[in-house]
Amino acid sequence: MNSIIVISAPSGSGKTTVINHLLNKFDRLEFSVSATSRLPRSGEKNGEHYYFLTPDEFKTRIDKGDFIEWEEVYSGCMYGTLTSEVDRIAAAGKVALFDVDVAGALNFKARYKNAFLIFVVPPTLEVLKERLERRASETQFIVNERLKKAKHELSHAKTFDYMLLNDDLDEALCEIEGVVGDFLNNKIVPDTFRIT
Repeated sequence: MNSIIVISAPSGSGKTTVINHLLNKFDRLEFSVSATSRLPRSGEKNGEHYYFLTPDEFKTRIDKGDFIEWEEVYSGCMYGTLTSEVDRIAAAGKVALFDVDVAGALNFKARYKNAFLIFVVPPTLEVLKERLERRASETQFIVNERLKKAKHELSHAKTFDYMLLNDDLDEALCEIEGVVGDFLNNKIVPDTFRIT
């Protein structure tokens, strides 16, 4: 049984919209809960929004090899995916859906050969820049940093099993719904099915 789908994309590519669409369309999918070393925000619950670990707990679990992937976003603030999360979702008979960056996705593939890696691609970097600026929630410096990271991430896109061009959102959602449906029904196999 296919049990893991990983979605990556540069910030502003529409990844969250794609993920929410898939979760609404397929009952078999369950979104994974990440671990973090930051404190809970108001209303956040442990095990629902994140697994909240102290920095020391997080580091201990890194040392024990409990993470598939992890990243220190800034000093003392870490995020990652626990192997136990894959096991928990599989034990419930569900297919795990993960939202991780490119490096994290490649770590998944190294450990789980049957993981289906999807990369959401913006039409151009210029369109991506416009989308980020339209948010008006970040400084120009942050937008520029996100664009630099996007260039790096796009250089790895062809290592993914499937690249979804998000030029027209309705078309992209229809396309990915069909592809994920085929994956869930074992009609396509990761590593042998690549669209470029």
